[in-house]
Amino acid sequence: MIVPLEEAAADTCGGKGGALGALLRAGLPVPDGFVVPFAAYLAAVRGLDLGRHTAGPDDLAAARRAIEALTLDAGLAAALARGLGALGDPPVAVRSSAADEDTGLSSAAGRYESFLAVRGAGGVAEAVRACWASLFSPRAAAGRRSGDGPAMAVVVQRHLDAEASGVMFTPGGPDEPTGIEASWGLGPSVVGGTVTPDSYRVAADGSVVRAVADKRTRLDREGARLVVRNVPDDVRGRAAIDDATAVRLAGLGARIAALRGGPQDVEWAVAGGRVWILQARPITAAPPPAGWPAPAADVPAGALVGTPGSRGAVTGTARIVRGPRDFARVLPGDVLVCPFTDPAWTPLLRIAAGVVTETGGVLSHAAIVAREHAIPAVLGVPDVTSRLRDGTLVTVDGTAGTVTAT
Repeated sequence: MIVPLEEAAADTCGGKGGALGALLRAGLPVPDGFVVPFAAYLAAVRGLDLGRHTAGPDDLAAARRAIEALTLDAGLAAALARGLGALGDPPVAVRSSAADEDTGLSSAAGRYESFLAVRGAGGVAEAVRACWASLFSPRAAAGRRSGDGPAMAVVVQRHLDAEASGVMFTPGGPDEPTGIEASWGLGPSVVGGTVTPDSYRVAADGSVVRAVADKRTRLDREGARLVVRNVPDDVRGRAAIDDATAVRLAGLGARIAALRGGPQDVEWAVAGGRVWILQARPITAAPPPAGWPAPAADVPAGALVGTPGSRGAVTGTARIVRGPRDFARVLPGDVLVCPFTDPAWTPLLRIAAGVVTETGGVLSHAAIVAREHAIPAVLGVPDVTSRLRDGTLVTVDGTAGTVTAT
């Protein structure tokens, strides 16, 4: 009913589970765990006739409710309890591993649900159902060409209380550096773009160039809850990892890319002084080569400056969006201007002409999805939602990292 993570393969456990299984078998530092495979999901939903729940928002909501109300098969529930017991019953991370996720064609970044700091067999069962149900969320349906949801496996891994974490892009060619973004605490701060992270470039000779950001908040586990804390003033501008750790990450990235057969998007964490690999998937859209704020000499007069996130330039109407209640105001061709974009916002990137954020890095979900949709993005522009006026015509240059009111 469950598969040890070290034995997971993509055809039964999804792209995420299969990749982690391959990394474990190769001796890479991946937290141990197990996978609830496709077969368990298909057996659980066999009698729900989910194919009829795909026509519109009400049908999608009905499908989600039906899955969330499922009582897990007694054999699966017992297997979850045994799997947790074998790990020592620690807090765990419960992550989606859908059939269309983490492929070479699409990352499906942020499309499905994942949960951290889950405790006990009951909590894991609830999180598994929630992962299954996320196949029928509006953002998942918007990212698929057909309404029918693919099969969903679920990865259950030991949760790491990270001191620092982030994302790494391995090089696309022999002359390219490894790109790393890092911040304090748990990874969703970097992945979700709620902080502007430190940025590192590690060259093939081991030399490191870094830009340290003002990291104002961090996400940590507190019991069975996740809490956002303010970072003390004297720590905000301190590098989240040292150069030696960046070089160590780059070395692991090279091993992962060689094993997986191409450039990889890798999520990582430092916990207990040790570097861990949490996820690896093919890079579907490489960031602009600069990946840094534009030099002052190259900035047009009056332009705002951020990090180049997705190539290209576009002119459109600035639409200030501070939360979901503003979503309906975004029209096709608008430039999305927001504090940050978490995964729930990704459907907006299907209609926006460009995106500008106050926080976030080039390796965040928002930037990845912008690149997959080939729309310009500039990230980490301080106070941009107050510095630009809603309805203003703006030009976004995602290659140079500038935003100009026209």
